[in-house]
Parts: sequence; C-alpha cells; structure tokens
Amino acid sequence: MTILYKSDPVRGEKWRHIFMQDAPDIDYRMWPEDIDPAAVKYLAAWAPGPEIFAELPQLEVLFSIGAGIDQFDQSAIPPHVSIVRMIEPGIAEGMVEYATFATLALHRHMIDYREAQRARHWQAIPLVAAADRRIGVMGLGQLGMKVIERLQTFGFPISAWSRSPHDVPGVATFHGEAGLQPFFNGVDVLICLVPLTAETRGILCRATFEQLPQGAGIINVGRGGHLVEHDLLYMLDNGHLSGAVLDVFEPEPLPAEHPFWSHPRIMMTPHIASMTRADSGARAIIANIRRHRDGVPMEGLVDRDRGY
Repeated sequence: MTILYKSDPVRGEKWRHIFMQDAPDIDYRMWPEDIDPAAVKYLAAWAPGPEIFAELPQLEVLFSIGAGIDQFDQSAIPPHVSIVRMIEPGIAEGMVEYATFATLALHRHMIDYREAQRARHWQAIPLVAAADRRIGVMGLGQLGMKVIERLQTFGFPISAWSRSPHDVPGVATFHGEAGLQPFFNGVDVLICLVPLTAETRGILCRATFEQLPQGAGIINVGRGGHLVEHDLLYMLDNGHLSGAVLDVFEPEPLPAEHPFWSHPRIMMTPHIASMTRADSGARAIIANIRRHRDGVPMEGLVDRDRGY
C-alpha cells in the first residue's frame, strides 16, 4: 500500500517523518524516488500532470494537498480514480482569520485610512455599527460555515448563497439562480468562497457588482477565475464599489505591470488566506487512507459530476 507524494519537497520530507511515526504500515514515497509504479495506490499532489496517470496503473485515489481541486484537469484523470480535497483544521482556521481580517478592514474603512496616511491627511470617518453592515457569504461548504460562525460573533447581519438549499441558524439563506439577485441586493461586504466551476467562473462581474448596494466591498478568497478583473476595476473607478480585498488571481503570480498592484482601492495578498499545515495535512491523509482501506467514505471526497 504505497502513497506517492509529488509536490514541494520540503513539505514532503516533513510528511515522510509523520508517516514513519504515525503510519509505518503505509509505504510513503516522494517523487522522483525509485518506486514500483504498480504498487502506488494513492497519489498526493497539487498539479501532478496528466502523464502520471498512465504511469500508475493501480492508482485508486488522488489527494489534493490543498482545499481546492480546480487545478486538476479532471478530464485527464481516469474515471475510476477518486479525487479528494484536503480537509484539515489549518485550512479552516487560516480562512476564518483571513476572512475576519478582510471583513473588518472593509467595515472599518482601512483602505481609506491607508490612502489618508499616504496623503498625510488626518480625518476620521463616521463609524458604522456592525449591526448595520450586512455581510454576504457565497458558498456554504466547510470554510463558508466556519467563516459565518466567526463573523456572527461581531453582530453582523449575515446572509449566504449556495447552489442548493441550506438552513443555517441566524442566517438568511438563498440558493440557485433565482436566489442570486435578492442575495446580492442585501450585501454590503461580499465574500466569495464558492468552488470554481463552469457555472461560477466569472461570477464576480459587472452584472453582479451592479446589484450590490452603492459602496459595497468585495473579498475574493475563492479562485482568481471567479473575478472578471476589468469589471472590478471599472466599478471601483466609478465609485460603485468602495474597495476589494483579493487573495487569489489568474494567473498567479500577477505580472508586475498588472493594474491591481497600484490600485488605491485594492488590498492584495499572494494566495495565503488558508494554507495546509504540514503536520495536520499529513495526518488528514493518513486518516483518509485508513478510511479507504476500511471501506468507509473519505472526508473531502469530490462528486465529479458536480465538480466539487
């Protein structure tokens, strides 16, 4: 029972020690070590490349080493291979911290104060009570639910949109195509946490932004493909949107000449909102391998028909 790791070698060595300590019964190998390809049942990777699947004839499970799976070309992955997203505490904790920071930055006008500091301009902005700042979360997966739980503690009114119906205590929920407009109409700070699929690509666009109230802010911690960049720039420049906090882009890293770098209404970070911790990530995969071996459903198993 061999797992092949094909990603960052520094993290891979940390995983090796954890597998040796916690799971000596699982044969852990790192690419490009000598291996018996027919013995590899599990593959852990970020972007393994389509050619590897022909080289591993007995592969049964592909583990993403991150929360997303849109980096995979699913059409190149054999139908019998299960795809599993990374679910571990570090990802959720990091996302909650980042979404809280970004929400509070927009809520407390930190983009305005950053510009005022650069201009050496001393001017207070009237405070808006949390109870009057409406937060909207797109996506009710594990990360979305954790973000909502934390933001509720500040007293923000929260609404959420998802593809299918959900009932979340204390949250106004909307779903499906028909739920988008009423959801957008009631959002002052929009947090994008939906998976990137054919249906959600480009969902952060001018048509969406125009439905948001004047002065709304955007937080994108989903994927760069969710955002239509020139539409965001247009809506920031005409004053309809007050600011954006962006952690994901397409491509990554952004070219040095990209206008986001210098835009006064954009705060950028280099895809660091949530990061898999080496220790808990390795242990999450060990637990999933044992579930698979025992015939128990794995955590994070992707529904390939839905794309997430």
